[in-house]
Amino acid sequence: MKPVKVGLLGLGTVGTGVVRLVEGHQNDLQSQVGSPIVIERVLVQNKSKLRNISIDASKLTEDPWEIVNDPTIDVIVEVMGGINHTKEFILEALAQGKHVVTANKDLMAMHGPEILAKAKEHRCDVMYEASVAGGIPIIRTLIEGFSSDRITKIMGIVNGTTNYILTKMSGEGASYADVLKEAQELGYAEADPTSDVEGLDAARKMTILSSIGFRTNVALEDVTVQGISSVSKEDILYASRLGYNVKLLGIAESQDGQISVSVQPTMVKQSHPIASVNGVFNAVYVFGEAVGETMFYGAGAGELPTATSIVADLVAVVKNLKLGVNGQQGVTAYKEKKLKTDDQISSKYFLLLHVEDRAGVLARITQVFAEFEVSLESVLQQPSPSNPQAEIIVITHDANKAAMNKVLHTFESLDVIRKVKSVYRVEG
Repeated sequence: MKPVKVGLLGLGTVGTGVVRLVEGHQNDLQSQVGSPIVIERVLVQNKSKLRNISIDASKLTEDPWEIVNDPTIDVIVEVMGGINHTKEFILEALAQGKHVVTANKDLMAMHGPEILAKAKEHRCDVMYEASVAGGIPIIRTLIEGFSSDRITKIMGIVNGTTNYILTKMSGEGASYADVLKEAQELGYAEADPTSDVEGLDAARKMTILSSIGFRTNVALEDVTVQGISSVSKEDILYASRLGYNVKLLGIAESQDGQISVSVQPTMVKQSHPIASVNGVFNAVYVFGEAVGETMFYGAGAGELPTATSIVADLVAVVKNLKLGVNGQQGVTAYKEKKLKTDDQISSKYFLLLHVEDRAGVLARITQVFAEFEVSLESVLQQPSPSNPQAEIIVITHDANKAAMNKVLHTFESLDVIRKVKSVYRVEG
């Protein structure tokens, strides 16, 4: 049996996991694909570095082009990260007829359509399951499992760092700054956490999921993004009192061929399954017209969970290779992209207002909501021991985004409102 030879670009945490699984599960892999799978060459930054895995030194290289241009290599597995240089390597590998498995969410969010078109041109496979939600097989599920259905909504916790921070804030009453510092010390958050806490990482993942789920090319700039750095202990406390948990959610919706995609802190009813997803775990909720509600839960990162998705993609590529059907999975983005306008995006909203503590304030506020046809589900007014003004909490019925923007703009000039402290979407 002729072995299938793999070039591995990167030997960090995930690359090490790929080597462990391929070498440790060789008998299982051979039984599935009918031939050995061999890690032939490995790209590293420093060949002399001590590693926690045994690997033949002759397989290591510091030059990525040695792997890309090696005619004996059948599949490139890319786990090195980065965008511009990595894109160059992958496009050249595809041009040479090599198949590609990648975990690179940034690359696929920014240049996915170009890479997939190049793969189709050269009858190659590009698999990228590990680019979203680590070990959860969500991409393959959207492509294959929902192929006979029409997806109307994808809602997910797709960033473990922010979920860990919000879980700790909720469980311990700690501040955002304190929990972020702890997450950095534990290695859950980077020294520069901007990509995670400002929602950029989640936005890239939602770009990928919505493109696949809605069969159209969603660009990163189509995603409305708000991070968690402004979420306060006060917000968490009030959410809990009202029966909600605060989660950073990616939300993609499709209705009548028009879509919206956003990432934002959201109050989720505690009875909704996604509200109980805590710590660094991820979950993706998918609603199909035929199947109804489904949810997929698991480890969103880590050496072996992510490597599991990569090796599963590798097995799929090799199976296609044996059948001679590489590059025939088709381009999923066949629908014209139509984005919803603000008056077509609808949800419930939570507002926390700091107001003057005097008669008639509530009437003035409700008058503004009525003016823009936003109906109210509940209103709670109470004094705050930490605030000389009163606090009013409002939860609306479904309201369109354009109307809510008009409400908030009017509140800015309303003399009885000292501050619009918080505004959150409400789900569940």
